[in-house]
Amino acid sequence: MMALETDIETGPGNEKDATKLTKETVVETTLKEEVNSEEKTDADCNGDNTSEGHEKAETESQEKCEGSKKEGKDAKDTEEDKDKNDNDDDKDKDGLLSQEYGFNIKIKPPAGDAFEIQVSSMELVQEIHQLLMDREDTCHRTCFSLLLNDQTLDNFAELKTIEGLKEGSVIKVREDPYTVREARIHVRHVRDLLKSLDPVDAYNGADCASLSFLNTVAQGDIMEKKRSPVESIDCTPPKYILPGCKERPLVPLQPFAKEQKSPQCLKVLTMSGWNPPPGPRKLHGDLMYLYVVTLEGKHYHITASTWGFYLNLTTEEEFNPKPASPSYLSHSLIELLNILSNAFKRNFANLQKKRTSRHPFERVTTPYQVYAWASPTLEHGIDALRAEDAFSSKLGYEEHIPGQTRDWNEELQTTRELSRRTLPERLLRERAIFKVHSDFVAAATRGAMAVVDGNVMAINPGEDAKMQMFIWNNIFFSLGFDVRDHYKEVGGDAAAHVAPRNDLQGVRVYSAVDLEGLYTLGTVVVDYRGFRVTAQSIIPGILEREQEQSVVYGSIDFGKTVVTHPKYMDLLQKAGQQLKILPHKVLNEKNEEIELCSSVECKGIIGNDGRHYILDLLRTFPPDVNFLDVKGATLGSACKKMGFPITHKHKLATLRQELIDAFVDNRYMMFLKFAALHLQQLSGKKQEVNKVAVLKEKEEPEKDEKEKKDNKEIEAEEAKKIVENVTESIAAEKQVEENTKDIIKKAAVAVGSLKEADFDIRFNPDVFSPGVQHANPQGEQLKKERQLVCDAAEFLVSVQLPSLVHDLTDHAAAPTDGTTLCEALHTRGVNIRYLGKVTSLIAKVSELDYIHTVAVGELIARAVKHIFTSYLQNVETISLSSAVAHFLNCYLSSCNSPHASGKNDELLSKKKKKKHPFSYNNSYNQWSSLSPKTLWTRIKGELKSYYSWMLETDGIDNTVNKYGVQKITLLRSFCMKSGVQLFLRDFTFDSKSQETFHEEDIVNLFPIVKHINPRGTDAFNLYTAGQTKIQQGFLKDGYDLISEALNLLNNVYGAMHPEIAQCLRMLARLNYIMGDYIEAMSFQQKAVLMSERVNGIDHPYTITEYTHLALYCFANQQVSIALKLLYRARYLLLLVHGEIHPEVALVDANIGLILHAVGQYSLSLQFLEKALELNNKFFGDKSLKVALSYHLVARTQSCMGDFRGALKNEKETFTIYKTQLGPEHEKTKEADECLRHLTQQAVVMAKKMSEAFNGRGMLGLPPIQIQPPSMTSVLELLNIINGILYVQITPAEIEKVRLELEKGHAKALKEKAKSEAISGPDQSKESEDRADESDTKTESEESEVSDNASEESEIKIESESKAKTVEAAHEGEVRTEAKENEDAKVEETRQDVSKGKTTSSTELSDRSKREEEEDSASR
Repeated sequence: MMALETDIETGPGNEKDATKLTKETVVETTLKEEVNSEEKTDADCNGDNTSEGHEKAETESQEKCEGSKKEGKDAKDTEEDKDKNDNDDDKDKDGLLSQEYGFNIKIKPPAGDAFEIQVSSMELVQEIHQLLMDREDTCHRTCFSLLLNDQTLDNFAELKTIEGLKEGSVIKVREDPYTVREARIHVRHVRDLLKSLDPVDAYNGADCASLSFLNTVAQGDIMEKKRSPVESIDCTPPKYILPGCKERPLVPLQPFAKEQKSPQCLKVLTMSGWNPPPGPRKLHGDLMYLYVVTLEGKHYHITASTWGFYLNLTTEEEFNPKPASPSYLSHSLIELLNILSNAFKRNFANLQKKRTSRHPFERVTTPYQVYAWASPTLEHGIDALRAEDAFSSKLGYEEHIPGQTRDWNEELQTTRELSRRTLPERLLRERAIFKVHSDFVAAATRGAMAVVDGNVMAINPGEDAKMQMFIWNNIFFSLGFDVRDHYKEVGGDAAAHVAPRNDLQGVRVYSAVDLEGLYTLGTVVVDYRGFRVTAQSIIPGILEREQEQSVVYGSIDFGKTVVTHPKYMDLLQKAGQQLKILPHKVLNEKNEEIELCSSVECKGIIGNDGRHYILDLLRTFPPDVNFLDVKGATLGSACKKMGFPITHKHKLATLRQELIDAFVDNRYMMFLKFAALHLQQLSGKKQEVNKVAVLKEKEEPEKDEKEKKDNKEIEAEEAKKIVENVTESIAAEKQVEENTKDIIKKAAVAVGSLKEADFDIRFNPDVFSPGVQHANPQGEQLKKERQLVCDAAEFLVSVQLPSLVHDLTDHAAAPTDGTTLCEALHTRGVNIRYLGKVTSLIAKVSELDYIHTVAVGELIARAVKHIFTSYLQNVETISLSSAVAHFLNCYLSSCNSPHASGKNDELLSKKKKKKHPFSYNNSYNQWSSLSPKTLWTRIKGELKSYYSWMLETDGIDNTVNKYGVQKITLLRSFCMKSGVQLFLRDFTFDSKSQETFHEEDIVNLFPIVKHINPRGTDAFNLYTAGQTKIQQGFLKDGYDLISEALNLLNNVYGAMHPEIAQCLRMLARLNYIMGDYIEAMSFQQKAVLMSERVNGIDHPYTITEYTHLALYCFANQQVSIALKLLYRARYLLLLVHGEIHPEVALVDANIGLILHAVGQYSLSLQFLEKALELNNKFFGDKSLKVALSYHLVARTQSCMGDFRGALKNEKETFTIYKTQLGPEHEKTKEADECLRHLTQQAVVMAKKMSEAFNGRGMLGLPPIQIQPPSMTSVLELLNIINGILYVQITPAEIEKVRLELEKGHAKALKEKAKSEAISGPDQSKESEDRADESDTKTESEESEVSDNASEESEIKIESESKAKTVEAAHEGEVRTEAKENEDAKVEETRQDVSKGKTTSSTELSDRSKREEEEDSASR
């Protein structure tokens, strides 16, 4: 366990030693901590992720309350250590956490041999405790202390603070006496060990367990498999994934290994009915009594005492607690059971082997619960501990914390107040924030479900059910209904439903700004059983006073009464600078001017703890006037052309933060260009600059849209330089100073700036708010503010929507399902309510049929979700499964008149015709009267009113035929959006007479949880810097940066997180490109497992991870596994979307090539022909990608002896290459040669056939001579298809490149000298000293064959012959100055991080822009 990452070598001479060692220890530390949380004793501070009823008192609240004091001290210690290390030694320059190091210690258990483990100096003693509870040979102990030199170690001490602890130290394990609490923990731990292989928690959505099937699909751990000979490979694909197959079975979604079922060890382990011990027995040390039935059928009563566990003489009828003879006293319950039952001993040992052989990533808990939308039949056995958790305590284990339940608000705010000056402090702070937040989300979800299920009493029980509010576990819960007509003016219940989501967006952005002194509430929005529940942490003191008295800033009645507060104004103005919110004045009921820097609904409340809280952030961003029909809003022509404004269901439609940022950037660029152009004209002396401007103006109209987009940043940078240079030179000449000011003023007016003489684009969120009185309603300022809001809405329609469609047409993004399509919209700042308009735009582009299908499916799924939400609210609990099944039948079944099963017939006697017990409740009639016709009419109406999109069909079958959507895809989407869990079976949708779904098919209803995602800022900055390096071709530097980002991510998030999966995928890809195939496979295996666990087993990201892993497995000669993984990826794609998708073409090409490599030509041909058909559809018949597909099909046909077909397809290849690349190109010549060879083969074959036909030749046809392709050639083709290009360069070409680069270098020096003359000396001379150490890196033009083969394409250059010799010969010469500056800056970034400086993402992006410019200049 301790050496999870030791597959990374750290031998001498390895440049990444320090970094890798750090990574090992960090990853191990966090993995150990998280793995052990799976063996959930409450000792594990893992907070709310564990199941209810866990009772270890050292949970987070106690830890945080005590620990936050300790953290400050620790942070100082770490800072001092760091400074000391920096001064003493240079050895840690490459390591990110200089004060961390790994070493080995020995553990001596009470019985058995001592063993060695590797630990990190940053670990807590408790993590060793946890490790021992997870280890196979020591897991049966929970109640013990660790001793060093006979001194007991403090569980919460860091190892580096313990005196005398060093390499080789021996730590003894001493068994301690039990208490009631320790005994309960021990029994629970034993139960968890016995259940550790059972996937029931993952299916039930409990304890942050989730599913993973990689090792089932690959039939074992791929890292432990040996290379298999080609002959023994089983290549047969399942029938349902073959090209053209229409079947979409659901059962293969969750493949079960034969040995998946965990071996049973006991029949019964439960608390005895004789508990609790009577007084006299308590005085004899009895703590509790257990009852056990072994597999042999023997019944035992066991006493848990302070000394351990022993047999007593009690029976079912008689209580006799005295020890039996022999009593078999054992410190551990498992030791006792091993003595009592041979079957237990044998099966438990077997279970332990299986448990410890599983990959750690299959066992650790996820930070947030992931729910499975389909589940097989689960055995429901007797489990007394589970029963006790469910019913015997209100809150589960929180009530066992000393003193009280967790004070969530205090925890959430205290963690944000932690120091953040140095890197270790920031990591500690971010880790604490993330941990408390994930615990809060889990607690809020449980609470919200309890509220809807009716298990929590309301604080206002006398009021209507929709108006009730609840407090549970120090969390406040309210329902998403319009109580007391609060939202009457803005849309009633529709507004009340959307307000929590908008509020959450506000909390997200203010949390991201992370301003000291300004606090937001912990907020989670839960949709469950048709109800929207908002869970919030409670402001101290707010329940003791009326809201009117509490609010010191903002308005409680949408602007009628408004107050302000100087401290809030100060804080909100600072935050507003980043969020582009404008301070503005409104009138209160007394017509007094009140200044605000937020919307009027935003409330400021000072808690009893003295903190300044803001809440009700539902209008943080400006209104979206495209969906508001208001006076004073003048929409642009593009908006009107698309049919805006549209009157929406509510008036809370706001723009997204991403759109605001894009709009401000766009306006700033316009401002710079306008100013630069006029300043150039003003400065007659600078004729050269003038010429550049004129040339630019001439060139601009000729550029197409894509080039404009690509060059925006560079142009903006050039404009910026021109503005700076010209203003500096002009500033000296007083006579033209006025002209300069005029130009800046004109530029400001041109972009709609709110300041006359400067660029200022900010938004007043209240400009169109109903009920708000503005200080100067007719003034110019308000008109400008309103115009800006209209301009932003126009920008969305005229710029962002077309650029989205353009990117989709380029296949730069290829969404597979609704989730990824919505992500594509959100990254461009487009709200989901525009999805109808986006769908209409996509429909006009024929090659985007597949995205049109995705979009239509998503529109229907969202409309159905809206209808289902209100449908469920009218269903009584006893009829839930019948009602959901009936709804699904009306939605997806071809059955014309599905029959709703009656009022829970199982309870009503058929003979006596018993009356329904609650006949006054007519909810049955409401839901059972739904029919397919009425449902689809409502769907059409919802699509028209909410999304302004017209569905042209009336029922499911017509919709499937017209739009190409699949029923199984719609079913998956419905379940994931509505929280329905189905029974895992193959559904037949097309029967006209029988219903598809029955009430037994509805297994469970899960909550859909929305919350903010705290992120690791330093890690994010390093990751983006690494990506920039990789895009520039500097793979080694990029690899180092991303490895360091992984360290930080593990520090902040623990072992499991979607961002860590992304990081692992990138490291795998880089290892592969740099030639380390085994390491690539290892990283990618972790990426797949993690993606399955945190994203979901059928998430599009998981599918991508599978295809990458298949490539790396093939490179490691694991051909059979590569095929299994690709078959799995194809099956998931068919389930999630269908066959018509570019990703399917890619997977088919991969499958076809590998099948070709193992001689399965006819199967190979099926997949390659499908890939060709799809590529033709998406990329057009002139694409180089299509040319390659033709060539692959021709190759396979020639191997099968079909030379005529091969000749036809190879001609197509030749034609495309000749047209696109010219007759002299290498690829054209290759195709020509191939044609000749095929013609020759065809002639020979025809001749032989003719001879055989005429009886002159030998009997029968001659055997076809086929040379099977080498694995290397297949791998090269796989690389090309997957967008990895190895461009081969000869030594002569390297010499040529070197000479060109030297010329570029000289030119760059001249440019530099010029720029120094204008703007001062350049800073980066030191980089020249380091040129000798640098790697030889050259950047080549993108190979023609790729045709942008993958969105993640990278370029690697390898020398064909004597590459290493040539590199050595030219080391330090092929480097340009730009590359040197590059190195200097990356070193600077890394040192910034190692010194604890924050590097903002904007700084990094600015830096990368400068670097790109220098690079292009030197070229």
